[in-house]
This record gives sequence, structure tokens and C-alpha cells, in this order.
Amino acid sequence: MILAFDIGGSRIKAAVWDGALRPVGEVATPAGDLAAFTAAIAGFAAGRAVTGIAISIAGVVDPASGVGTVANIPAIDGLALGPALRAATGVPVLVLNDADCFALAEAFHGAGRGHGTVLGVILGTGVGGGLVIGGRVVTGAGGYAGEWGHGPVIRGEFALHCGCGQVGCIDTIGGARGLERLHLKRTAELLGSEAIIAGWIAGEAEAGETMALWRELVAGPLAMAVNLVGADVLPVGGGLSRAPGLVRYLDEAVRVRILRRTTGPLLVPAECGADAGLLGAAMAGQAAWG
Repeated sequence: MILAFDIGGSRIKAAVWDGALRPVGEVATPAGDLAAFTAAIAGFAAGRAVTGIAISIAGVVDPASGVGTVANIPAIDGLALGPALRAATGVPVLVLNDADCFALAEAFHGAGRGHGTVLGVILGTGVGGGLVIGGRVVTGAGGYAGEWGHGPVIRGEFALHCGCGQVGCIDTIGGARGLERLHLKRTAELLGSEAIIAGWIAGEAEAGETMALWRELVAGPLAMAVNLVGADVLPVGGGLSRAPGLVRYLDEAVRVRILRRTTGPLLVPAECGADAGLLGAAMAGQAAWG
């Protein structure tokens, strides 16, 4: 039995996996208190005969050192969390990036089932990604594989400063906040992403032009990522992905920009929903411990 966690800046969700995923509760994340954080995880493990603990977390974990960069949970930022939790619980611990867990969940139980190379795409507040090849997540040097949203690829007036320190990353314009930045820069109108998308669906001209610009800027780098890794399918999750027609709209632009010709969709809506982090962590644990 594997104990899986999905950990964000505000909540810790827990579930056990024994062939099926069964939630066992959630608590507030003690973001600034390492002892309380460790106790919260250990509390879920107490009294359970688990093979190991697998964690999906909103941060990057270096696979060589185990050290994580977790900006929204200062208590564990810069810490090798796995060894610390193993010392507290007495069982092996895996810690994975949440986008990697999303991609694993979709590869095993979602829109990527039956495909050899799955590039998970998250269009949420920002953008993220995870790469699964042959049923195993590719973490890469430093833990940064699958991060198609970073790198200075946008030029001109829409090249914005990114939190990673570069200028012109897709992360600055690809998610919900990025869509709002594009619309503001184009029109000087401050609108939320939901309102922009609603206007686009309703046929409003300004919203339509913002969405067309968004698609143009996002589709090229995403097509390059597809060409680079040879993805069979790209499950798309995150808040933006739930907008009616948006995934199909982006898919049409990506498919005409890749080398491989395909008449069927390449970008498809993700299927695992809110449990993707827990499910992906459990799949990683199953691969590690059988």
C-alpha cells in the first residue's frame, strides 16, 4: 500500500493506493513550520502499513540531490524533503513535481492511456508540463524536463519579464494571468481571463483578437516541444483548459506547426481532474516499489 500526498501552498491532501485510490483526509499546509509540516505527513502514516510515501508538490526537485525549490512552502524550500520525511516515518519517500504527477496520472489513467510518449500540459495561473516516456516520468538534469513554458522565445512588445529571471517566456502569457496581461497590453482594458474567454466565445472582436494572439504565441513553442520529444498525445489540464473549445482551438494551431501530419487531435482535455496529483504520485510509488 502506498500513501500518496498532493501538497500545495494551502492544503495537504492524502490518499492510499492499493490498486485503487482512496482519499484519507486533508489538512492545512504548515507552510512556515518544518516540524509541523513533518508531523502532518507522519500523522497520516501513523498506524498504516505502507510500502512507501509518494508526494506531488508544487515545486522542482533535483533528482540527483533530492533538494527541492518550493517557493510557496518556505519551510521546505531548499530542503532534501525525502530523507527528512523518511527519518520521521521510517518508510521510503518519493517527492515529485506536481506537473510530472499530472502527466503520470494522465499516462496511466487519463487521456494518455495506450500512448508511449505523453507530454502533459498545464494551462493554469501559469503554464507547466511533465513528460512521460514508456510509462516513466522524465525528470532530467535538475528536475526541469517537460518545462516547455520557460526560455526567451517571445520578442517585441509582448516579451515580458518572467519570475524565472528571463524575458519572453511562454509562462508570462500562456496561463490565465498571462492572457490578462496580453489583453491589457493590447487594449489597455483590465479584464479577467474568464471575461476575455467569455467574450471570445460570444464573438466579441477585441476578445477574439486577444485569443488569436495568445494562440499564435503559445502554439509555436508548444509545437517545437512536440517535435523535440515526439509526443503521441498532450493531455491539457489547468483552469484555462476547462473553457469550452479552448483546447481544440489551440490544438488546431499546434498541429499545423509540427512535422508529423495527423488528422486526429493531439492536444486533448485531461481526464483525471482534481485527483491527478494524488494519482500520479501513487503511480510513481508503484513504479518504484512494485
